[in-house]
Amino acid sequence: MKTVVISGGSRGIGAAAVALFAEKGYRVYFLYEKNHTAAQAVAEKTGATAICCDVSDGAAVKNAFAGLDVDILICNAGICFSGLMSQMPEKDWDRIFDVNVKGIYNCVNAAMPAFLQKHSGSVVTVSSMWGQTGASCEVAYSATKGAVIAMTKALAQELGPSGIRVNCVAPGVILTDMCATVSPEILEETAADTPIGRNGTAMDVALAMEYLANAEFVTGQVLPVNGGYVI
Repeated sequence: MKTVVISGGSRGIGAAAVALFAEKGYRVYFLYEKNHTAAQAVAEKTGATAICCDVSDGAAVKNAFAGLDVDILICNAGICFSGLMSQMPEKDWDRIFDVNVKGIYNCVNAAMPAFLQKHSGSVVTVSSMWGQTGASCEVAYSATKGAVIAMTKALAQELGPSGIRVNCVAPGVILTDMCATVSPEILEETAADTPIGRNGTAMDVALAMEYLANAEFVTGQVLPVNGGYVI
Protein backbone atom coordinates (compact mmCIF):
# COMPACT_ATOMS: atom_id res chain seq x y z
CA MET A 1 0.00 0.00 0.00
CA LYS A 2 1.47 3.34 -1.05
CA THR A 3 1.58 6.27 1.36
CA VAL A 4 0.37 9.71 0.29
CA VAL A 5 0.96 12.93 2.22
CA ILE A 6 -1.23 15.90 1.26
CA SER A 7 -0.62 19.38 2.63
CA GLY A 8 -3.65 21.61 3.08
CA GLY A 9 -5.97 18.62 3.23
CA SER A 10 -8.79 19.80 5.45
CA ARG A 11 -10.79 21.82 2.91
CA GLY A 12 -11.49 22.34 -0.77
CA ILE A 13 -9.13 20.74 -3.26
CA GLY A 14 -7.05 19.15 -0.50
CA ALA A 15 -10.05 17.48 1.12
CA ALA A 16 -11.17 16.16 -2.28
CA ALA A 17 -7.68 14.74 -2.85
CA VAL A 18 -7.71 13.07 0.58
CA ALA A 19 -11.07 11.47 -0.22
CA LEU A 20 -9.98 10.31 -3.69
CA PHE A 21 -6.67 8.77 -2.65
CA ALA A 22 -8.30 7.09 0.37
CA GLU A 23 -11.01 5.66 -1.88
CA LYS A 24 -8.30 4.32 -4.21
CA GLY A 25 -6.75 2.38 -1.35
CA TYR A 26 -3.78 4.55 -0.43
CA ARG A 27 -2.60 5.16 3.12
CA VAL A 28 -3.30 8.89 3.44
CA TYR A 29 -1.91 11.50 5.81
CA PHE A 30 -2.84 15.15 5.50
CA LEU A 31 -1.50 18.34 7.00
CA TYR A 32 -3.66 21.20 8.17
CA GLU A 33 -2.95 24.32 10.20
CA LYS A 34 -5.98 25.77 12.00
CA ASN A 35 -9.35 24.23 11.21
CA HIS A 36 -9.44 21.32 13.65
CA THR A 37 -13.16 20.71 13.18
CA ALA A 38 -12.88 20.41 9.40
CA ALA A 39 -9.77 18.24 9.67
CA GLN A 40 -11.47 15.88 12.10
CA ALA A 41 -14.47 15.61 9.80
CA VAL A 42 -12.28 14.73 6.80
CA ALA A 43 -10.33 12.18 8.84
CA GLU A 44 -13.47 10.50 10.14
CA LYS A 45 -15.07 10.38 6.71
CA THR A 46 -12.04 9.02 4.85
CA GLY A 47 -10.00 7.12 7.40
CA ALA A 48 -7.03 9.38 6.69
CA THR A 49 -4.73 10.65 9.44
CA ALA A 50 -4.76 14.39 10.16
CA ILE A 51 -1.56 16.13 11.30
CA CYS A 52 -1.68 19.72 12.58
CA CYS A 53 1.26 21.56 11.04
CA ASP A 54 2.13 24.98 9.63
CA VAL A 55 3.94 24.17 6.37
CA SER A 56 5.95 27.39 6.61
CA ASP A 57 7.66 26.06 9.76
CA GLY A 58 10.48 23.78 8.64
CA ALA A 59 10.97 22.12 12.03
CA ALA A 60 7.25 21.42 12.38
CA VAL A 61 7.11 19.89 8.90
CA LYS A 62 10.13 17.69 9.62
CA ASN A 63 8.42 16.44 12.78
CA ALA A 64 5.18 15.81 10.90
CA PHE A 65 6.97 13.60 8.36
CA ALA A 66 9.01 11.70 10.97
CA GLY A 67 8.48 7.98 10.50
CA LEU A 68 6.38 8.34 7.34
CA ASP A 69 7.45 6.18 4.40
CA VAL A 70 6.22 8.64 1.76
CA ASP A 71 5.58 7.48 -1.81
CA ILE A 72 3.54 10.44 -3.08
CA LEU A 73 3.62 14.05 -1.89
CA ILE A 74 0.85 16.48 -2.82
CA CYS A 75 1.88 20.09 -2.04
CA ASN A 76 -1.55 21.71 -1.92
CA ALA A 77 -1.34 24.14 1.01
CA GLY A 78 -1.88 27.71 -0.12
CA ILE A 79 -3.35 31.07 0.80
CA CYS A 80 -4.35 34.07 -1.29
CA PHE A 81 -4.61 37.85 -1.07
CA SER A 82 -6.85 40.03 -3.22
CA GLY A 83 -6.24 43.75 -3.51
CA LEU A 84 -3.86 46.35 -4.86
CA MET A 85 -0.21 45.51 -4.29
CA SER A 86 0.36 49.06 -3.04
CA GLN A 87 -2.13 48.41 -0.24
CA MET A 88 -0.79 44.99 0.73
CA PRO A 89 0.99 44.96 4.11
CA GLU A 90 4.54 43.63 3.97
CA LYS A 91 3.70 40.97 6.56
CA ASP A 92 0.97 39.61 4.29
CA TRP A 93 3.37 39.55 1.33
CA ASP A 94 5.88 37.59 3.40
CA ARG A 95 3.24 35.21 4.73
CA ILE A 96 1.87 34.24 1.31
CA PHE A 97 5.39 33.42 0.09
CA ASP A 98 6.13 31.51 3.31
CA VAL A 99 3.09 29.26 2.83
CA ASN A 100 2.82 28.96 -0.96
CA VAL A 101 6.52 28.67 -1.83
CA LYS A 102 8.54 27.93 1.30
CA GLY A 103 5.89 25.39 2.28
CA ILE A 104 6.77 23.33 -0.80
CA TYR A 105 10.48 23.62 0.00
CA ASN A 106 9.82 22.33 3.52
CA CYS A 107 7.56 19.46 2.47
CA VAL A 108 9.79 18.24 -0.36
CA ASN A 109 12.86 18.30 1.88
CA ALA A 110 10.97 16.40 4.59
CA ALA A 111 9.87 13.70 2.11
CA MET A 112 13.29 13.42 0.49
CA PRO A 113 14.88 10.80 2.80
CA ALA A 114 12.08 8.31 2.03
CA PHE A 115 12.23 9.07 -1.70
CA LEU A 116 16.00 8.69 -1.90
CA GLN A 117 16.03 5.48 0.09
CA LYS A 118 13.63 3.87 -2.41
CA HIS A 119 15.03 5.69 -5.45
CA SER A 120 11.44 6.60 -6.34
CA GLY A 121 8.81 9.14 -5.47
CA SER A 122 6.22 11.46 -6.94
CA VAL A 123 5.59 15.10 -6.08
CA VAL A 124 2.57 17.05 -7.29
CA THR A 125 2.59 20.80 -6.68
CA VAL A 126 -0.35 23.16 -7.03
CA SER A 127 0.00 26.37 -9.01
CA SER A 128 -2.83 28.32 -10.66
CA MET A 129 -3.72 29.68 -14.06
CA TRP A 130 -2.76 33.05 -12.53
CA GLY A 131 0.75 31.67 -12.10
CA GLN A 132 0.78 31.25 -15.87
CA THR A 133 -0.87 34.53 -16.92
CA GLY A 134 -0.84 36.83 -13.87
CA ALA A 135 -3.93 38.54 -12.49
CA SER A 136 -4.68 42.13 -11.57
CA CYS A 137 -5.13 42.58 -7.81
CA GLU A 138 -3.60 39.12 -7.32
CA VAL A 139 0.06 40.13 -7.69
CA ALA A 140 1.41 38.27 -4.67
CA TYR A 141 -0.67 35.17 -5.34
CA SER A 142 0.29 35.17 -9.02
CA ALA A 143 3.96 35.60 -8.12
CA THR A 144 3.92 32.67 -5.70
CA LYS A 145 2.13 30.43 -8.17
CA GLY A 146 4.59 31.38 -10.92
CA ALA A 147 7.36 30.42 -8.51
CA VAL A 148 5.68 27.05 -7.97
CA ILE A 149 5.85 26.35 -11.71
CA ALA A 150 9.54 27.28 -11.83
CA MET A 151 10.26 25.13 -8.77
CA THR A 152 8.43 22.19 -10.35
CA LYS A 153 10.41 22.32 -13.58
CA ALA A 154 13.73 22.79 -11.81
CA LEU A 155 13.09 20.03 -9.27
CA ALA A 156 12.01 17.62 -12.02
CA GLN A 157 15.42 18.05 -13.63
CA GLU A 158 17.29 17.90 -10.34
CA LEU A 159 15.49 14.87 -8.91
CA GLY A 160 14.80 12.83 -12.05
CA PRO A 161 18.13 10.93 -11.87
CA SER A 162 17.11 9.83 -8.36
CA GLY A 163 13.87 8.31 -9.65
CA ILE A 164 11.69 11.14 -8.37
CA ARG A 165 9.09 12.79 -10.59
CA VAL A 166 7.77 16.31 -10.01
CA ASN A 167 4.68 17.70 -11.74
CA CYS A 168 2.20 20.50 -11.24
CA VAL A 169 -1.52 21.18 -11.60
CA ALA A 170 -2.62 24.72 -12.47
CA PRO A 171 -6.31 25.07 -11.57
CA GLY A 172 -8.58 27.68 -13.06
CA VAL A 173 -11.78 28.90 -11.40
CA ILE A 174 -12.57 26.16 -8.90
CA LEU A 175 -15.64 26.39 -6.68
CA THR A 176 -13.98 26.23 -3.26
CA ASP A 177 -13.73 28.55 -0.24
CA MET A 178 -11.42 30.84 -2.22
CA CYS A 179 -14.41 31.74 -4.38
CA ALA A 180 -16.64 32.49 -1.38
CA THR A 181 -16.25 36.26 -1.78
CA VAL A 182 -16.69 36.24 -5.57
CA SER A 183 -20.10 37.42 -6.69
CA PRO A 184 -22.43 34.93 -8.40
CA GLU A 185 -22.51 37.21 -11.45
CA ILE A 186 -18.74 36.99 -11.91
CA LEU A 187 -18.80 33.22 -11.45
CA GLU A 188 -21.51 33.00 -14.09
CA GLU A 189 -19.32 35.04 -16.44
CA THR A 190 -16.26 32.83 -15.89
CA ALA A 191 -18.37 29.73 -16.52
CA ALA A 192 -19.72 31.27 -19.74
CA ASP A 193 -16.16 32.15 -20.85
CA THR A 194 -14.96 28.58 -20.26
CA PRO A 195 -15.22 26.34 -23.35
CA ILE A 196 -16.55 23.46 -21.24
CA GLY A 197 -19.27 25.80 -19.99
CA ARG A 198 -18.81 25.54 -16.24
CA ASN A 199 -16.45 26.35 -13.41
CA GLY A 200 -14.35 23.57 -11.91
CA THR A 201 -14.84 21.45 -8.83
CA ALA A 202 -12.34 20.33 -6.24
CA MET A 203 -12.68 16.77 -7.51
CA ASP A 204 -11.71 17.89 -11.03
CA VAL A 205 -8.35 18.94 -9.61
CA ALA A 206 -8.01 15.89 -7.36
CA LEU A 207 -8.42 13.60 -10.38
CA ALA A 208 -5.65 15.47 -12.20
CA MET A 209 -3.43 15.10 -9.13
CA GLU A 210 -4.03 11.36 -9.04
CA TYR A 211 -3.15 11.06 -12.72
CA LEU A 212 0.15 12.92 -12.30
CA ALA A 213 0.98 11.04 -9.13
CA ASN A 214 0.97 7.78 -11.10
CA ALA A 215 2.01 8.81 -14.62
CA GLU A 216 5.41 7.11 -14.59
CA PHE A 217 6.81 8.74 -17.75
CA VAL A 218 5.61 12.26 -16.99
CA THR A 219 7.73 14.80 -15.13
CA GLY A 220 8.33 18.54 -15.14
CA GLN A 221 4.88 19.19 -16.59
CA VAL A 222 2.17 21.73 -15.73
CA LEU A 223 -1.32 20.34 -16.24
CA PRO A 224 -3.93 23.09 -16.64
CA VAL A 225 -7.23 22.19 -14.96
CA ASN A 226 -9.27 25.15 -16.12
CA GLY A 227 -11.85 23.85 -18.58
CA GLY A 228 -10.07 25.68 -21.40
CA TYR A 229 -10.37 29.12 -19.75
CA VAL A 230 -6.67 29.62 -20.52
CA ILE A 231 -5.36 27.82 -23.59
